[in-house]
Amino acid sequence: MLTTEQEVNIRKLAKMIRGIKVAMLTTTAPDRTLHSRPMASQEADFDGTLWFFSQDSSEKTSEILQNPQVNASYVSTEEHHYVSFTGHASVVQDREKMQDLWCPAYRVWFPRGLDDPELALLRVDVERAEYWDMLSSSMVNLLELDRAAAPREVI
Repeated sequence: MLTTEQEVNIRKLAKMIRGIKVAMLTTTAPDRTLHSRPMASQEADFDGTLWFFSQDSSEKTSEILQNPQVNASYVSTEEHHYVSFTGHASVVQDREKMQDLWCPAYRVWFPRGLDDPELALLRVDVERAEYWDMLSSSMVNLLELDRAAAPREVI
């Protein structure tokens, strides 16, 4: 159960990343090197979970299965929003959720659309969120969720 402060902070984070089209998702490779790549942001409001489309057989999916700790970073230079999310990622095969999140523009990366058997979702359950406060020139820890204590929703 979220505290009132956490709910307020989640709404603030949702507002900060709304409209940012691309996030950088960082995973850890088996050799412990970090891999970052751009991922299309979803139109869904942030509620403590981030979603990205991927291919089931991609390198990032394999890396997540081996080490689920990831980072997703969002930048809006126009709004001076710099947000970093750390969390636990999982690969999800939920066709209903895919339909909810699907946008025709994704056909650029997934030409077969929702009919692609390789289509998967990456779910990031955020454990920590920080943003860069331009006025104080410092990172602000805006959200700390104890995901280990809460049961994870299985999809």
